[in-house]
Amino acid sequence: MPDSEGGVETPCGGGEPERSDSLRTFGEVVKAFRRRAGLTQEEFAPRVRYSLPTVASIEQRRRFPPGDFVDRAEEVLDAFGALRGAARHLSRQPGLASWFRQWARLEMEAMSLYVYECRLIPGLLQTEAYARTLFTNQLPPLGDEPIEAQWVARAERQRLLRDRPNAALSFILEEHLFLRRMGGAEVTRQLIDHVLSLAELRNVEVQVMPLVRNAHAGLDGPMQLLETAEARWFGYSEGQRGGMFVSEPKEVSVLQMRYARMRSQALSLDDSLGLLHQMRGAS
Repeated sequence: MPDSEGGVETPCGGGEPERSDSLRTFGEVVKAFRRRAGLTQEEFAPRVRYSLPTVASIEQRRRFPPGDFVDRAEEVLDAFGALRGAARHLSRQPGLASWFRQWARLEMEAMSLYVYECRLIPGLLQTEAYARTLFTNQLPPLGDEPIEAQWVARAERQRLLRDRPNAALSFILEEHLFLRRMGGAEVTRQLIDHVLSLAELRNVEVQVMPLVRNAHAGLDGPMQLLETAEARWFGYSEGQRGGMFVSEPKEVSVLQMRYARMRSQALSLDDSLGLLHQMRGAS
């Protein structure tokens, strides 16, 4: 992903994940300055106006710090610019492709997230077995170490499904993604069970786009939309070798229009879950 949000549409290639200890380092720096200030996590969290789980996750390198967290922590801890300096090195995130990192950072704090996929089950909904099937089938082939880094990064991203109960998450998935049986029948059964369990969360909606559909607003490919805490909307889509971050309001509006139409074209929530139960029995 690009480092700037300013472009209308910013394509960026080069999808190899990078490894770095920068996130670990930032968490340790925050912890050290917090202890220097004589503050517990419970005392520190309200001063930076973030929840205790968020502060703990940042110190334990489980999530990227939002920009305002860095600024508030810098002021509260009187850190001599050390936190801002450490934050500047967080552009490298283990296990995430360079062109995806900007979206992943926004995703962590999104108030709303909409995902349409026609190629594979979205990373946020994948089981470990399904994800590893995808990793081992990549070309050029990946080694064991990059595969482990990718799975760790994906598992950490999935935390937002349960850590952010107030965030509205919507997924529209093509029926054929389950019929493909990627990884085999047992992997598919586990995957469907997992998606069904996530669909029980109050903030998660899963709809299936049926195989036979005489109108479809998503024929241009997969898309994602998110809304920030500041009520700003952004879009994102992926191709073979890179991703495209969309920030221009007119372009984002086009994606919103298409996603809204697809919601009406896909099966209802109840019918979608019914179809998944049916496919689970047949797999």
